[in-house]
Amino acid sequence: MRTVIIVDYGVGNLRSVARAVTRCGATPILATTPEQVAQASIMILPGVGAFGSCVAALKAHGLAEPVLQVIASGRPVLGICVGMQMLMNESEEFGQHAGLGLISGTVKAIPNTGSDGTPHKIPHIGWNGLHPASGDWAGSIFEDVQPGEACYFVHSFAAQADHAENDLAHCEYNGRRVCAAVRKDNLTGVQFHPEKSGPVGLKILSRFIAKA
Repeated sequence: MRTVIIVDYGVGNLRSVARAVTRCGATPILATTPEQVAQASIMILPGVGAFGSCVAALKAHGLAEPVLQVIASGRPVLGICVGMQMLMNESEEFGQHAGLGLISGTVKAIPNTGSDGTPHKIPHIGWNGLHPASGDWAGSIFEDVQPGEACYFVHSFAAQADHAENDLAHCEYNGRRVCAAVRKDNLTGVQFHPEKSGPVGLKILSRFIAKA
């Protein structure tokens, strides 16, 4: 049975992520020390709340450097929600905050109107269909997902990658295209919560673990 390290830096309820990993047939470990993180062969970087607070908490717990070392070694890493956003260069949430700088781009507020100018609710909450950013999902952790299958989102900000090759999936929110997933080399980030997305989310997590 494969072991998946879930980086625990005191942000959010990680038990649901751990339960989902278990349902995928792997053994989750909530890693709270640099030594535990450094030993990861497969790693999940979660995140809930404000971007700046999450980055600060990761650093305060001494886990930013071992996370970067695992990523630099080429081991597979999945960022979830703010964990995905932290992979980018920076965020504009509550001021300018530097991210981990692993994928070139910025996290920006989702516009509070649809493409026709009609106001809509922010945050973007609920189930929304996934669509390939370009081409198809062959070879990615989405390869078992059919375009249009839905996952669960809760967010007010979204990543905007500088390079199209880093875009993996998007969803549509009242005519606006919103980034749902990014990728680069051994990194994949998803804006939605796979652990709260039923069978589709488990398919994505299972493929991530199987590809590792």
